[in-house]
Amino acid sequence: MTNSNSETKGIWKVIGASSLGTLIEWYDFYIFGSLATVIASQFFPKTDPTAALLSTLATFAAGFIVRPFGALVFGRLGDLIGRKYTFLLTLVLMGGSTFLIGCIPNYEKIGFAAPILVLLLRLIQGLALGGEYGGAATYVAEHSPEHRRGFFTSWIQTTATLGLFISLGIILITRHSMDADPVKSIAKFNDWGWRIPFLLSAVLVAVSIYIRLKMQESPLFSKLKSEGKTSTNPLKESFAHKANLKMVLLALFGATMGQGVVWYTGQFYAQSFIENMCKVDFDQSRTIIIWAILFGTPFFVVFGAWSDKIGRKWIMMTGMFLAVVSYKYLFTELLNTVDTKTKIEVAEKKEIKTTLTPIAKTTDTLRKVVTKSFYADGLAASETKTDTLYAAAGKKTIKADVKLAKVLGNGDYWKMVFIVWIMIIFVTMVYGPIAAFLVELFPTKIRYTSMSLPYHIGNGVFGGLTPFIATLFTTIYTADKTAGVMYPVVIAAICLVIGVVYVQNKVDSAVNK
Repeated sequence: MTNSNSETKGIWKVIGASSLGTLIEWYDFYIFGSLATVIASQFFPKTDPTAALLSTLATFAAGFIVRPFGALVFGRLGDLIGRKYTFLLTLVLMGGSTFLIGCIPNYEKIGFAAPILVLLLRLIQGLALGGEYGGAATYVAEHSPEHRRGFFTSWIQTTATLGLFISLGIILITRHSMDADPVKSIAKFNDWGWRIPFLLSAVLVAVSIYIRLKMQESPLFSKLKSEGKTSTNPLKESFAHKANLKMVLLALFGATMGQGVVWYTGQFYAQSFIENMCKVDFDQSRTIIIWAILFGTPFFVVFGAWSDKIGRKWIMMTGMFLAVVSYKYLFTELLNTVDTKTKIEVAEKKEIKTTLTPIAKTTDTLRKVVTKSFYADGLAASETKTDTLYAAAGKKTIKADVKLAKVLGNGDYWKMVFIVWIMIIFVTMVYGPIAAFLVELFPTKIRYTSMSLPYHIGNGVFGGLTPFIATLFTTIYTADKTAGVMYPVVIAAICLVIGVVYVQNKVDSAVNK
């Protein structure tokens, strides 16, 4: 009994130390996407806001594209020298890159050097994350009893979503603490305060490094090393051997590819869609995701533990199926929730304010017209039109720049939280069991390399490109604001078919091989 309690206490220490570092790496990686609209205005020309946003999302996606290369580099190191020191190195690289992004001067000061430097650091982030997840998942799995592997590894699965949760929370706290005046506070945040969440990474990483230095190497890897049975060429053994390569491809096309697009659609694209398509204001678009994550996160552990009893396959496949058949409806409902055509306007509350500001060294005037409309269900919509009034004869007023922001009433706000929560439940179904699923596919001596590559191609390439491709689709098919969901639906559907046909529900455990 004492031995059992000691083992349980030991595994929780392993989970705690591994999860904290992984959570911080996810925080570092995702804070860039959480601040996409602000970063677009800082590091890209402001003449075309849509192009700047797409450029930022492309830079965000670049970090995902290089994740498979990080998986190869650090996976090989993890199988050669051990799990502990490899994901200690990835933590240092990730934290250093994030801190430096917060130090880069903006486009107005150093021109195109700004987006180039951001891109380079983003690529380093992607490489580091490519080595982190496989190490953490493998490390926890190799400390876990076989019959509870799904439960214990599911705690690692919560770190990606919690990293997003913390990044959103820190952004909002920073945004509203810059000044006593809310308007000035937001202006200061958009000007320089956005750097604080990036700079804070240095403190978080230092704490995690201290904790990870005290960790011991995985017992299974230590046993292999003491017996002289570690792999001499993990890349060759992982991808040149037909049987193992088959498992790598099955893991990618039958599981992680669909899991990746479901994860990024339910959280990142949902946030982008609510802000840019539904025009919900900055704060509410973030807090909607925060509440949905808070209510949804426990289900990672629920489905991870359940997979120990009924197997991993059908839980993951069900999550993909539900996403495929419901995404179009769910995103349409998000749009319908803020559609002012279906709402009753309170006409007597309408406010229109025009501000005329002389433009320095010219006789022209900048005109800003702010129209605020209020609706019976509590929705408030603010439309800001900005244009230039030319004094010289023959000059035409340029097309007005129009910005729209909507503040939801209580009922609509919680309806959106519920819709996003449903999407996050799909995320927990496909993501909760997948660490145990991947670990059990591959033998110990090449596990770090073998599981990391399909995971980071599925998540980094197929999943990480979701916000960019989906947003791009909406600029092509302008008549359909939900056109972006075509991408995750098609990818998840392909993965679902392959997974149902070829993935086994009960996999012979490879953990002790």
